[in-house]
Amino acid sequence: MIKKYHADIIQCRSFQEVKTRLAEVLTRYGDVFPADRDAQILIKPNLNSNMNALTGNTTDLRLLAAVILFLKEEGYRDITIGEGTNSGFYRTNISVITRLRVDELAKYYGVNCIDLNYSEPFLIPFEDGVQAGIARECKEADLLVNMPKLKTHFEAGMTVCLKNLIGCLVGQENKKKTHLSLAANIVNITENCRPHLHIVDALFAMEGLGPTKGTPVKTDTVFIGTDPYFIDLLAARFASCDPDKITPLRIARQRGIIDQELFAAAQDFSLTPYDRPFAPPEAGPIATFIHHPKRQKYFLAVRNTAFFNYLCNTDLFAKLLFFTDLRQDVFLETEMEWEGLSLAEEQCNNCGKCGEYCPVDLALPRALSEQDMQQCIHCLYCFCVCPQDAIQFHGKLGFMEEQMKQYDTMIRSIA
Repeated sequence: MIKKYHADIIQCRSFQEVKTRLAEVLTRYGDVFPADRDAQILIKPNLNSNMNALTGNTTDLRLLAAVILFLKEEGYRDITIGEGTNSGFYRTNISVITRLRVDELAKYYGVNCIDLNYSEPFLIPFEDGVQAGIARECKEADLLVNMPKLKTHFEAGMTVCLKNLIGCLVGQENKKKTHLSLAANIVNITENCRPHLHIVDALFAMEGLGPTKGTPVKTDTVFIGTDPYFIDLLAARFASCDPDKITPLRIARQRGIIDQELFAAAQDFSLTPYDRPFAPPEAGPIATFIHHPKRQKYFLAVRNTAFFNYLCNTDLFAKLLFFTDLRQDVFLETEMEWEGLSLAEEQCNNCGKCGEYCPVDLALPRALSEQDMQQCIHCLYCFCVCPQDAIQFHGKLGFMEEQMKQYDTMIRSIA
């Protein structure tokens, strides 16, 4: 039995450590897991954009794999990974699930994978009488596992368990409704969705201008628990962020969902903060001016028009939005063309880092050397972390090229 206001915080670096330590903790959450091994289990990661987990933006494939392996080991047969990815990518017909190789990971481990943007909606109440549709799978799952990424967030302050649930909404039309009253509607989704278990990926978190233009922070940390408000308060302490500046938490306190007992329990919980405070999510002056609470509603009224959406799809206007921080994502339509990976053996010092990051446990670097890569899912984690640049990509990076420009040096230096 897990006591009220409890969480586990584990430290792990390699895929092997993630698997072992997560399984040790999850065995203590027996009350959470259904007795029926045919129960419907939905795993809801954060697939905010096509930026891989090592940038600090999306849920780590190694953590996803570790959860799947635990559930299969426990005998569960009906497991699905489901996410309603960022509406900008959805609008431009870019499959984030495919680009992040989540569908290939699901195939490798024998589970299902769906894009919740195309699910049947189940209506829930939002502010001011508005109704929005969350994916019916989220409402009906016998076990809903929420797997957010820990990131600072320009509009919400921070995104962890609560904010991640926006991905339960079906399609762009429902996600737009959230922004009519962002913080309050995030709480509304949480109260109506109420996942059974939360596993927060802070292996690589993000600080600064999150959720997409920030900087990765390698903390090697995973949070596990059943109360999303409690875990978000712990995550705020971990990152040394003022909970009053995290707007969904502020709304939850105003509504009494976070009462004094819960708040005090989170403040008293034994936790070692990260080495230094996370850099706050500060945008440029134009985005800061427009997104001020007193003015944001006017911007949203314009943003939701057909003409504005038309402009957003033009290269020049899209660059202007990105440059001013009004948009953080880059919607590149060019797909990656994969021809393979090879190992420059004269550069490899057998540090073993590539093997620590492979979410399907390939015997790296030997598998590269012997070209035994049939099981590779093309996530490029090994390529991104090799400190010697010994792993060479063959083909065209496509959309990955922009990520490599922004994050290549950063990731190799901290991985």
